[in-house]
Amino acid sequence: MVFIARFLFTVLGLMVIAEILPGITVDNVYIAFIAAFVLALLNAVVRPVLLILTLPITVITLGLFAFVISALLFMFAASFLDGFAVDGFWWALIGSVSMTIVSTIGTKWIK
Repeated sequence: MVFIARFLFTVLGLMVIAEILPGITVDNVYIAFIAAFVLALLNAVVRPVLLILTLPITVITLGLFAFVISALLFMFAASFLDGFAVDGFWWALIGSVSMTIVSTIGTKWIK
C-alpha cells in the first residue's frame, strides 16, 4: 500500500513539475503514470549500475556527477515516451532534482 501511495505521489509531482517548469511537458495523466513508472524502473535498475561504473568520476566531483546521471536518465525516459518531453540537459537536471525533492517529501509524508 505504501508503494502505491509513493507512486501516486510521484505521478502527482511529475504533473506539478511539468506545469511549473516550461522546459518539461507531460501531455496527460496517462503519460505521467507511464513516465513515473519508467523513471522508477530506470532509477531502480540502471542508476545503481551507472553509479558503480562512474564511481571514480563521482568521487572526484564529490558526488555531483550523480546529479548528471539522474538528469541523463530523466532525458532518456523522455526520449522514448511520446507525450513526455524535456527541452535540454539543464531542464532535465532541474526536473530530476525536483523529482528527488518531491519523492523525498512524499516518502516522509507517507511514513
